[in-house]
Amino acid sequence: MDRREEIITLQQQIIRELNRSMRQVGEDLWGMNKELTRDRTAGTVEDPFAGLEVPPVFGEPRRGILNPAGEDNGGEKPSEEAPAGLQEEEQQEEAEPEEEEEAESIEDLKAELNGYIGLTVIKEQVESLINWININKKRSDMGLPTPDLSLHMVFSGNPGTGKTMVARLMSRIFKSLGLLSKGHLIEVDRSGLVAGYVGQTAIKTKEICDSAKGGVLFIDEAYALTNRGANDYGQEAVDTVLKCMEDYRDDLVVIVAGYIEPMQEFIHSNPGLESRFNRFMDFPDYTLDEMTDIFDMRCRQGGYSVEEDAKITLRDIISEKSQDVRGFGNARGVRNLFELAIAEQADRLAALPADTELTKELLMTITADDLIKAAEKK
Repeated sequence: MDRREEIITLQQQIIRELNRSMRQVGEDLWGMNKELTRDRTAGTVEDPFAGLEVPPVFGEPRRGILNPAGEDNGGEKPSEEAPAGLQEEEQQEEAEPEEEEEAESIEDLKAELNGYIGLTVIKEQVESLINWININKKRSDMGLPTPDLSLHMVFSGNPGTGKTMVARLMSRIFKSLGLLSKGHLIEVDRSGLVAGYVGQTAIKTKEICDSAKGGVLFIDEAYALTNRGANDYGQEAVDTVLKCMEDYRDDLVVIVAGYIEPMQEFIHSNPGLESRFNRFMDFPDYTLDEMTDIFDMRCRQGGYSVEEDAKITLRDIISEKSQDVRGFGNARGVRNLFELAIAEQADRLAALPADTELTKELLMTITADDLIKAAEKK
């Protein structure tokens, strides 16, 4: 094992210890255990507050963090082949339908939302939407007339402002309120809906809508479906989505997202879109203080700390880089800066003399030099 591998292994041991303790704190305070074990959907993750999970280090497989040897059961490798009887039982268990997951408490979900850094306006809008839904349910229970619930939404804002994260939370909120049967999120963009041949786009889009039924279909950069000209297949995808919104109106929510101006043009490009999307949430850019807090949160979750003298350097770097809002990417840029900084830290520690004792403090500390070098690479 070379010096760098030794450092990474020691870091992983610290991360595992902190992860266990932080997970326990989260469960005690928020009842978050169920969410930590949720099966997350694939796609671009824009979530700067990924619970208490620890991201892979330097692109290694996740099992390298939880268990560097890739083993379970306390380091013992499982046998390659189970007894025949056990195999049959496992196959029978796999064949049985999974029990439907219980809806989460709306109070727990609201607490999770309020725990997010920033997003003050979005939090207020979500709270207002929940109140509106609850009041309408009470009116319905008492035989009073209620307006049709239109939950399809437009999320607009720059990259890294939390749109995907909030969309994922909204799917769980709608399930908790009894509006969706599954509460999962399917995230796609133009490439996930549009095919290259006549007639194939409708089939491809319909399959995506079917997979999203019972949950939320999140279409990122949705304006890319209608800005390619009259002969583009994107309009076919839009028409198919609109039909699915009607067919599955009681068990499907569609959220379209992208930059503010192009999203306005997208919604107004089609009367069907205008009539179905009447809820708009504009996600503001994070402030310097909020982005610094996000970096600190990443450090706490990963078992790191910024050296006291380096905190001013961190703010200066984020302030300078975030001037290019779209290029830096708000919370996404902070995440990238953090990952580059811990890579620089590992290189710095690996270059120390072989007889240097790698203390816990050394393994946890990010210096100003680490941040400067990371910023240069960014």
